[in-house]
Amino acid sequence: MAITAQDVNRLRQETGAGMMDCKKALTEANGDFEAAKDILRKQGQKIASKRADNATSEGVVLTQVNAEGTVGKVIALACETEPVSKVEDFKNLAQAVLSAAVSTNAPSKEELLATPQTDGRSLQDHITDLMGKIGEKIDVVSYETVSAEKVVAYNHSNGKLGVLVGLTNTGDKDVTEVGKDVAMQIAAMRPIAVDKDGVDAATIQREIEIGKEQARQEGKPEEMLEKIAQGKLNKFYKESTLLNQEFVKDSSLTIAKLLDNTNKGMTVTEFKRVAIG
Repeated sequence: MAITAQDVNRLRQETGAGMMDCKKALTEANGDFEAAKDILRKQGQKIASKRADNATSEGVVLTQVNAEGTVGKVIALACETEPVSKVEDFKNLAQAVLSAAVSTNAPSKEELLATPQTDGRSLQDHITDLMGKIGEKIDVVSYETVSAEKVVAYNHSNGKLGVLVGLTNTGDKDVTEVGKDVAMQIAAMRPIAVDKDGVDAATIQREIEIGKEQARQEGKPEEMLEKIAQGKLNKFYKESTLLNQEFVKDSSLTIAKLLDNTNKGMTVTEFKRVAIG
């Protein structure tokens, strides 16, 4: 049967696929709209399979905290090239992923991607469809949750970095601003743990061995190496754990002191830092 421009435009409006792809699908389906939609979906699945090993170094990171301010979500939707990350359909899809994360509180990425949308199809189906339309690999590369007495979120201006920080012992004060300062500290200084107790044993041992080797190469006596390495380890804690870091806005304060000054006993329970690229 003859495929009209109106038919092509209707399929394009319903699926968001390109004009030539819609015309080809309708021709292959002999004008059957549902069959043409299936063809377009299969095209997305083919692209997903073909490009499964491709690197995704571009995209967008989004954060949101629930109305009670006690649970925060951060998601990263990644693609292969920067122009795709600027496409409206891609940005809308990222927002749909975040909205599903907040509304369902899905405990895992797999359960998040299985979340049905208004049309009854899953988030993963919609991601696959967009891959067919755009021709690039698209993937949710990060999905993190922070729960605490108070959760504060921060999005960097480039759209590729997001932070969630959980605070406890906040009292009756509004600690949003100090929470934002701590989140920005995490974004800039990249701590590996909240405090030294959160640093894994393998990292500690590696730092000690590095400290010993540095001292050895400086000609320090063998019996002094352990003590010197411990000193270097303490410096590592100060530079690499959040509560021990100097506050970037006021080097006379550590983050622990900043929080305690704001509200006695207030501290950070956990944080998540997610970046693309």
